[in-house]
Amino acid sequence: MSAHRDPPRPRPPRPADDWALFLDVDGCLIEFADAPDEVSVPVGVPALLERLGERLGGAVALVSGRALSSLDSLFAPLRMTAAGLHGLERRSALAEVAAPPRSPALGAIREEARTLANGFPGALVEDKGAAIGLHWRRAPQAAETLRAFAEAALPRLPGYRLQHGDHVVELRPAEGDKGVAIRALMDEPPFRGRVPVFAGDDVTDESGFAIVNAQGGVSVLVGSREPSAAHYGLRDPADVLDWLATEDVR
Repeated sequence: MSAHRDPPRPRPPRPADDWALFLDVDGCLIEFADAPDEVSVPVGVPALLERLGERLGGAVALVSGRALSSLDSLFAPLRMTAAGLHGLERRSALAEVAAPPRSPALGAIREEARTLANGFPGALVEDKGAAIGLHWRRAPQAAETLRAFAEAALPRLPGYRLQHGDHVVELRPAEGDKGVAIRALMDEPPFRGRVPVFAGDDVTDESGFAIVNAQGGVSVLVGSREPSAAHYGLRDPADVLDWLATEDVR
């Protein structure tokens, strides 16, 4: 993993009691691992999120590419308001939105992708239900091949699109994104009427930054990826946790 560099953006303001806080997970709250099921949540993070939820009247949500079931497992015993699969599924105090049904063709494409990935030790295919992710963090030499496979498979999946991310490309239903999920949650209590704040690291988070910026909120890029619409920056997940633990100054 490359060394973290200081971000070219100012540090975000300290958390305030009128915030509605939206947080990406991988690369933001927790460090990446070679495979999605190998990540670990630092000790104390669930307790920190619980304290933030109490302080903000429940206006804290996870917004992730992971499925809700994966988030629940990672942050147990917490079962937070969350948007999973890049906004395809969502759970709040008022509603639970399920991901759309998977395309009938996706199963065959998944197996073809697994056969291809087997030729690159370390590459893997993640089954997300309605979507599949092709990962090459442990096999960077597979990047071009897996991207080309995804592009070639897309016409077989009507209503799907490609979602590019950090060492991954996903074939996923075209509807929704993280920005749509944040906007939907901002229309509900306890988020409604608060200042939206979103921290994320990946290109998949840019839709969330756009929504937050349009509502006069605080957009925070984790890391040094460019370009980005985020107004503020933090170095890495450890820096994010230090920021979230900072007491509000009224």
